[in-house]
Amino acid sequence: MGDNNGGSGSSNEINGGIIKEQDRLLPIANVGRIMKQILPQNAKISKEAKETMQECVSEFISFVTSEASEKCRKERRKTVNGDDICWALATLGFDDYAEGMRRYLHRYRELEVDNNNNNNNNNNKERK
Repeated sequence: MGDNNGGSGSSNEINGGIIKEQDRLLPIANVGRIMKQILPQNAKISKEAKETMQECVSEFISFVTSEASEKCRKERRKTVNGDDICWALATLGFDDYAEGMRRYLHRYRELEVDNNNNNNNNNNKERK
């Protein structure tokens, strides 16, 4: 995996810097909570299963983000956005996920517009 950093967990070296294992991985409590949502209420999840899933989802996020980041670099942009993530998912062969993410992103943007309009209306009422 990586080097042991004085007993504080393993780490990886990227671009001359050190990334601690806890900074590279999603929090295991969050992973366990997501896993538990899909299982029957009385089901148990082993620590090994949570740790395995933690590694997998963290690697998946890094993989997709890296592809999106490379696209942005080629386009001389510094900010990775939701469309870049959807593009990366499709490019990497995760078409089903890309389509779901596009729908989510579209709905998210609609709600953002609605929230901004509501906030503007509330601010205008307060000024009167």
